[in-house]
Amino acid sequence: MPLINVRGVEHYYEWLKQPASTAKKPVMVFVHGWGGSARYWQSTAKELSDSFDCLLYDLRGFGRSRLPEEQLELLYEMEDYAEDLALLLDGLQLERVYINAHSLGASAAAMFLQRHPERVEKAILTCSGVFEYEARSFTAFHKIGGLVVKFRPHWLVNIPFAERMFMSRFLHRPLPTSISRAFLEDYLLADDQAALGTMLTAVSKYAAEVMPQTFAQLQMPTLLIAGQYDKIIPAELGRKAASFNEKIEFLEMPNTAHFPMLEAPEEYLQHVREFLGVGLPAKA
Repeated sequence: MPLINVRGVEHYYEWLKQPASTAKKPVMVFVHGWGGSARYWQSTAKELSDSFDCLLYDLRGFGRSRLPEEQLELLYEMEDYAEDLALLLDGLQLERVYINAHSLGASAAAMFLQRHPERVEKAILTCSGVFEYEARSFTAFHKIGGLVVKFRPHWLVNIPFAERMFMSRFLHRPLPTSISRAFLEDYLLADDQAALGTMLTAVSKYAAEVMPQTFAQLQMPTLLIAGQYDKIIPAELGRKAASFNEKIEFLEMPNTAHFPMLEAPEEYLQHVREFLGVGLPAKA
């Protein structure tokens, strides 16, 4: 299992490349969202591997990027995850890349784009946006979220149809059982400290204040894709984020929710390829 040390944490990463190709390609980095892992980006990355060498990795404390047993002074702000990405690229000797990020990962990626514009050619942010701060609702979200993180018994994965119930809030179109089960497994595996820490920082008064500025300062062409029926980050929040910057192109995908890349993969890839200016590979 390939690992690279970033600030004392062994980060899992993997490459998806077309083995028969010898041509040097640009690199696209995929960043996953809260409670997940790089596993759910694999199908999208595979389809784009004709045009890009695709780098997938698990965020600190999620998936296979396990926190060490010894106590480290780690923070869970989106800026910290943005700097994790910068150090990961340094460690892999990657200077300039394309970014494709989702949900909480898109918030961290937006911070990375704003802080390191010289390192990014173009970016795709899927299911991202800006929240307006409301003290009562944010407090209730954090309280409920804390209980959700605390109660994650691993036996849930053995309950029939548990993966379907778990994913129902995130989807408008059902996914294959194997994909939904992988989501549930990753959610149960996530480190408590990382899961709670990122939840508290991504949905906070500070985030509500800083994210509009972050989107407004992006310098590279950026495509922001929203799902029409997304209950986690509603499409109007993405539309608002895009309104801060003329370099951000907003696109709402109909009949999808929080995972448009998996709910309508062909349509998603078509939009991404059009934005990137890369066509389908020639048929043999």
